[in-house]
Amino acid sequence: MRGAWKSAYLRLTTHGPQSIGSFLMYWGLCPLSFLYGLSMRLRRKLYQLGLKSSYRAGVPVISVGNLATSGTGKTPMVDFLVKRLKSRNVRCAIVSRGYGGHYRQPVGRVSDTTGRLLMTPYECGDEPFLLARRNPGVPVFVARRRRLGVQAAEQAGAQIIILDDGFQHLAVLRNMDIVLLDDKLPFGNGQLLPAGILREPKSALQRADLIIMTRSEQARSLPLPASIPVIHSRHLLNKRLVTLDGAIVPEQEYVGQSCLAFAGIAKPEEFFRDLGCFGFRQIEPLALADHQDYTGEILSRLLRSCHNHDLLVTTEKDAVKLSAANFPKPCYQVGVELVFDDLAPLDGLLDHIMETGK
Repeated sequence: MRGAWKSAYLRLTTHGPQSIGSFLMYWGLCPLSFLYGLSMRLRRKLYQLGLKSSYRAGVPVISVGNLATSGTGKTPMVDFLVKRLKSRNVRCAIVSRGYGGHYRQPVGRVSDTTGRLLMTPYECGDEPFLLARRNPGVPVFVARRRRLGVQAAEQAGAQIIILDDGFQHLAVLRNMDIVLLDDKLPFGNGQLLPAGILREPKSALQRADLIIMTRSEQARSLPLPASIPVIHSRHLLNKRLVTLDGAIVPEQEYVGQSCLAFAGIAKPEEFFRDLGCFGFRQIEPLALADHQDYTGEILSRLLRSCHNHDLLVTTEKDAVKLSAANFPKPCYQVGVELVFDDLAPLDGLLDHIMETGK
């Protein structure tokens, strides 16, 4: 019953009310959305009046954020941006809130400049750990008060700091705001939380310096600010499977095999669909909660399900929380990369920041 309510709520917030029951739910949630929007406007006004202060770092800060709660691909974008800056010989650092992490200190350092990992995925959260593992030598920090994380990144010698999920974070000033929108469902039903998926009204996009449409198969007309550059991108699965220990798996070990696919991400159905290109004989999908903790009950469920298959496949984000020793069958992971139609707007903004420092 709980799953049915969750599915009904997701349909409501993404596509709007379509039945009597969903209309009742919608109108019951609309007053809460009004209060949420009012609190957001009040919060922004406090910062504008100087009653709440914003920290200005001594080096440029680039935020990668979104307008909606649904997964838009911030982690692949942060990863891409880090690699883009490294190719320009820029020392950068990543600061994240560490959603789902269980760290207690004000600032946690996930990795250092030598590439050594200092925290576990359980402590810092799966996304910061994944970013640290994919970018050895780039310091990654987690901090619930991200101002403290930014200050730690400055002390670590970063020339540019990337603020993960920072569009609504007003306590740190940014030199550049990148906002990601899912091209297939950019605004959901158009309402603020909890009646919709929006964290802020669409008008907030006026604050963005660059909009990136993710999961974009073809350019289409959307109500976006005309003065802000827009880039279209797609998520593509890497064309190889990798063991949980990081070794590339030869094709003959998985083509024609039966696969249990599981994922604890925002939109697992797209991951399951894209696995069709690997040549599995059969794919049984198992969707789990976003940022799923792989505790005893979930592992027991996977162990029961995997006996009917030859192997298991999961996302790179889930794999950081798993051990190969957990499974009696081979368990493989597959990563995601972003492909862009045109990077000139992004490179132009990066050039400006590097030349002017603002």
